[in-house]
Amino acid sequence: MPEERLQKLLAHAGIASRRQSEQLIREGRVTVNGAVITELGTKADPEHDHIKVDGKRVGAAEHLVYIAMNKPKNCVTTVSDPEGRPTVMDLLHGVKARVYPVGRLDYSSEGLLLLTNDGELAKRITSAASHVTKTYLVKTNGQLATAQEEKFREGVPLGGKKTAPAGLKLIRRAQNPWYEVRLIEGRQNQIRLMFKHFGRLVEKLRRVRIGFLELGPLGPGKFRHLTPAEVARFRKLLTPAANRVEEQ
Repeated sequence: MPEERLQKLLAHAGIASRRQSEQLIREGRVTVNGAVITELGTKADPEHDHIKVDGKRVGAAEHLVYIAMNKPKNCVTTVSDPEGRPTVMDLLHGVKARVYPVGRLDYSSEGLLLLTNDGELAKRITSAASHVTKTYLVKTNGQLATAQEEKFREGVPLGGKKTAPAGLKLIRRAQNPWYEVRLIEGRQNQIRLMFKHFGRLVEKLRRVRIGFLELGPLGPGKFRHLTPAEVARFRKLLTPAANRVEEQ
């Protein structure tokens, strides 16, 4: 196997995203053949070099696994939870690979969630720069005014930084209406906070699509492996020439 940059090897081995792997290297937590490495340009071959992170051996990249899950409510999108709440990992019966959630859905939200050990692909999907659209169905406790809808689409200030432009469409007019919301970023509790900015509370939130991939008939708590064709479409979507408008 040819030598690769350490941060890329760690990402492909499912240790962390490439950016997080770079931080591990800077912090001196990575060794190659017993030597501490802090230079980001360092290359290694996992089949011949002894690579360790925090003293634990990192072998050749794992078999890459890609999973689509319908995350249920009252479940956290983390590997473990200090409060002892159920996590999405508890639902992965029969999956032996060490996979990680791609992005997050909060405790009370539900819908489409990707899990993988492909750290590089995960990083690209969650990056706003990749322009991978995530689509949500959202029920609120009241309708936004027309002017508020326009401001929602333009982006609202959250934590001192304006959100990226968003898609917003009223799909069911009622006392408690339903909206379709489309985002290219995924800040924590973003949709709930955006509606709260206009005095509205989110009662239900379900993610139904990531890029081209739809939730489909998966029941709550169920999962399936992505097909090779779906993985290939994601890779195509995330290439620089395609990530602007391809299959959004």
